[in-house]
Amino acid sequence: MEFLLEHQVIPMPLAKCLVITGPTPSVVQTDLRQPDGLKMISSMQLKKGLSRDEPTFMAIPLKSSENSGETVPKEIMRVLEKYRDVMPDSLPKSLPPRRMIDHEIELVPGAKPPAKNAYRMAPPELAELRKHLDELLNAGFIRPAKAPYEAPVLFQRKKDGSLRLCIDYRALNKLTVRNKYPLLIITDLFDRLHGAKYFSKLDLRSGYYQVRIAEGDEPKTTCVTRYGAFEFLVMPFGLTNAPATFCTLMNQVFHEYLDKFVVVYLDDIVVYSTTMEEHRDHLQKVFQKLKENQLYVKREKCSFAQERINFLGHVIECGRIGMEEGKIAAIHDWAMPKSVSELRSFLGLANYYRRFVEGFSKRVSPLTELLKKDVHWNWDPECQAAFDGLKKALMEGPLLGIADVTKPFEVETDASDYALGGVLLQNGHPIAYESRKLNAAERRYTVSEKEMLAVVHCLRAWRQYLLRSSFVVKTDNSATCHFFTQPKLTLKQARWQEFLAEFDFEFEHKKGSSNQAADALSRKQEHAAI
Repeated sequence: MEFLLEHQVIPMPLAKCLVITGPTPSVVQTDLRQPDGLKMISSMQLKKGLSRDEPTFMAIPLKSSENSGETVPKEIMRVLEKYRDVMPDSLPKSLPPRRMIDHEIELVPGAKPPAKNAYRMAPPELAELRKHLDELLNAGFIRPAKAPYEAPVLFQRKKDGSLRLCIDYRALNKLTVRNKYPLLIITDLFDRLHGAKYFSKLDLRSGYYQVRIAEGDEPKTTCVTRYGAFEFLVMPFGLTNAPATFCTLMNQVFHEYLDKFVVVYLDDIVVYSTTMEEHRDHLQKVFQKLKENQLYVKREKCSFAQERINFLGHVIECGRIGMEEGKIAAIHDWAMPKSVSELRSFLGLANYYRRFVEGFSKRVSPLTELLKKDVHWNWDPECQAAFDGLKKALMEGPLLGIADVTKPFEVETDASDYALGGVLLQNGHPIAYESRKLNAAERRYTVSEKEMLAVVHCLRAWRQYLLRSSFVVKTDNSATCHFFTQPKLTLKQARWQEFLAEFDFEFEHKKGSSNQAADALSRKQEHAAI
């Protein structure tokens, strides 16, 4: 290394050469050995190395913005120019206005103010804390506090690598009356985008900081740091009812446009249209609403008038929906779990995308066995095969269609000894997959009852699509096709018939060999213990 520094030599391993930048510059071809791998060192190790004057190189990957390389049409650029004040480089150094929706913190009767000591922090974190506090004080978002409430501060890393200031409000949240405002079902949001060709995605700049704390509740937000105690005048991260407050505000602001050409999930706003002319008008209306309500967006995280967007971990394009490329890469790189907590994290991500995986319950069953109470951790070949198979299925998941309620649906169902499932289709293209394992009682059902249970389960899962439309249910069990003409019904079958009476559909028999999508269920003897 000393030789390289002394003679001003720059190694270029990708080009397999050394660049000598001395008095007579030259390039020397090499065949550099590939490194065995990089080791992460702590900030303390880095500091010690620098103090000993060791040659040190640091590489910082810079992530390009989400909208890099996007082409924005001229008519949309004129709208953006008109509303450029809605997209400032930073939030105004003033408090947001008082609105009908401010964040209230209602405590249970008799609650005593919780008080926790400040967490210890590493020097880099303390530097970042001081920076955050100075910025918040200068913006007027916090002020010194003397309240009996005390919550410690911590940091959470954002997607772009920067740190987000968070407060550990767990003690306060335990004493807070929960707001039961329902969060939106993500699949319902995707359904609204059917038929749209152009999309714009807006992301509010520090969205929570654009909501005021209700007057009188500010002392309850007090956080304690090494540099003093401060209370928030705007809504910080970590409060139990913050998402509900934000959803309420967004729904109030965009109420007249929701499900017409706007969908909102927390601080993500998607504007969708079928033509560019409509999209220009829709985008202008949305910007006007933002301006009227003094809400601001982060320009570098927005996308405008695109035919393909990433939204909530999915890719939306031309009436189809798939998994976001970043999530596919994360699944590809996921290492074999070595504990229950690691396995639970992987299954949490996999379950979010289960609608893309045919026979999900079958694939995941050996893994879910390890999550059961009092089950010894034993990662055997069957678990490894299930893990690898599930990763492969997720990475190769098909592009699903977005449901069009104006067109007819088809439902294909099937059941095995240990699981049931089905697929929802339109024009022969899958809209969603559904599956689950049978419990101990259900495994004792007759073959016809299991097949009927599969129909009931799938219709219950897709009720929002099927309730007011005529459709066909295809099954490879001929007895199921005659369910409605069966002379006698058990109590269980009578309940099923009462539920099915809500729907307008007909049964159609389909040979098992042609019912491959719904037939991809657990049929192996090794799953009998599930």
